[in-house]
Amino acid sequence: MGERRPLPPQTYRRLVIKVGSAVLSGPAGRQQQLAIAAQIAGLRREGREVVLVSSGAMAMGLGKLGLMERPRTMPGKQAVAAVGQPTLMYWWEQAFGWYDLKVAQILLTAEDLAHRHRYLSARQTLETLLEWGIVPIINENDTVMVDEIKFGDNDQLSALIATLVGADLLILLSDIEALYEADPRTHPTAQPIHFVERVNAQVLQMAGDDPNRVGTGGMKSKLLAAEKAQAAGIPTLLLPGTRSQSIAEALRGEPIGTLFAGGNRRYSGRKLWLYQLPKPQGEIVVDAGAALALRQGGASLLPAGILEVRGQFGVGEAVRCLDERGHLIGVGLVHYSAAELRRIQRRKTQDIEAILGYKNTDEAIHRDYFALASELEAR
Repeated sequence: MGERRPLPPQTYRRLVIKVGSAVLSGPAGRQQQLAIAAQIAGLRREGREVVLVSSGAMAMGLGKLGLMERPRTMPGKQAVAAVGQPTLMYWWEQAFGWYDLKVAQILLTAEDLAHRHRYLSARQTLETLLEWGIVPIINENDTVMVDEIKFGDNDQLSALIATLVGADLLILLSDIEALYEADPRTHPTAQPIHFVERVNAQVLQMAGDDPNRVGTGGMKSKLLAAEKAQAAGIPTLLLPGTRSQSIAEALRGEPIGTLFAGGNRRYSGRKLWLYQLPKPQGEIVVDAGAALALRQGGASLLPAGILEVRGQFGVGEAVRCLDERGHLIGVGLVHYSAAELRRIQRRKTQDIEAILGYKNTDEAIHRDYFALASELEAR
């Protein structure tokens, strides 16, 4: 944390912009939507590409149905989102139409990005839309969401999309103006922080978890999204979505909002996808020796180091690896199914063929298909 560093605008050709529900809800929501479309149109005139991640289906549905708060049941939430999603897209289409820009709707679940071929397919679709000069508008597919396939919130989705499309910058537009030393709602004298070098435990302590009435995220969610983007070397800007020129002002280097540095890219390609997987298919608990070898030695995981296999998954699917205390070590692609691993766990590699009647490989997870978790996630 320190003094705000300027953003050289010419280096940010591709942007992912996430708009929170609180920005689009209420009496001024429509005007905010028009102002955001105007800002994105300005970015397009400068030769930039923009992918928009928009919350708001739930908020729109609540308004249309005259409800004061989100339903408590999953079917109720799905129904409200189904009512609100067409309106959300209609207003975006109208807003961008003022600037002769076409839009495309893309609804995703975590399951869509947890499968490598679907992940690559989504990327190809987005690349094509950008090539055609269309603004993709992405939202979580709330109408079919269940706990097992939720991203958590659109902050997390936006970080994954930024990685998916190789964005140069992630922008989070929120009703929260910046990261503060403490929650300004309960600490009125708290000061804004305009630059964060790295999201760590100290930074997370400044966040509050409470979302607003219509949203699902909070400051902590935004910090975790910034941390995901940092893993891909992508800087993040947290800006006030209710300020009509906040993006242009931030790109000029004015001290508005909070800039999270991109840092060094830790992973790329398949390993980056593994690192950011929203919903791995199962879990493997390993012993202390295997945990040490994975964390410090860059080793593969052998069946002998496996203590427990949780869930059901097939060959080639992604799983979380945990140590004996339940701390996350990393995520990898398995060479054996859950049923096969249960049969060969704690056994030596030379015993695999005798137990199963065949042997795919010596390794349960090869080191080339394993992404080590950051210190932040492992806590």
